[in-house]
Amino acid sequence: MTQQDDNAKVVELVGRTRTAMLTTMTPEGTHVSRPMAVQEAEFDGDLWFFTYEDSDKARQISANPHVNVSLSNDKKSEWTSIAGTAELVHDRAKAEELWAKPLETWFPDGLETDGLVLLKVNGDTAEYWDAATSKVRQALGMVRAIRNDDPDEFPADNRTVDL
Repeated sequence: MTQQDDNAKVVELVGRTRTAMLTTMTPEGTHVSRPMAVQEAEFDGDLWFFTYEDSDKARQISANPHVNVSLSNDKKSEWTSIAGTAELVHDRAKAEELWAKPLETWFPDGLETDGLVLLKVNGDTAEYWDAATSKVRQALGMVRAIRNDDPDEFPADNRTVDL
């Protein structure tokens, strides 16, 4: 596959995911992950989320912007991990572009919610695993991998992509 094909594959995988796990680091060096709603935006290497400016994750990002975002689509046996840097963004026009009604679950006053801020993850690299969707094919591949002591026998495509 070419770099362009790999990037297109990452765009495709991210586009099929609605929830991600965002991992930040505490001042003590402990990793912390929490679920985040992926915003409906074409993935171009950046991921966007909404958060509160005074949240723990916002403080952790301000102190150490290196983050990881993991995405999973179990129905299609697809997993993506994006490493990059995060920043808090105050951009009303972008917030309006990304806003969706279900976000009112966490931000009851919509875009007028006090302390609402965008969290932008600038992806540096992505690693993805795209396994066969057939459970039978996965099971047979797992048996082959175990029998041959070769994890590459499992029917999945795994690549690391520079974004």
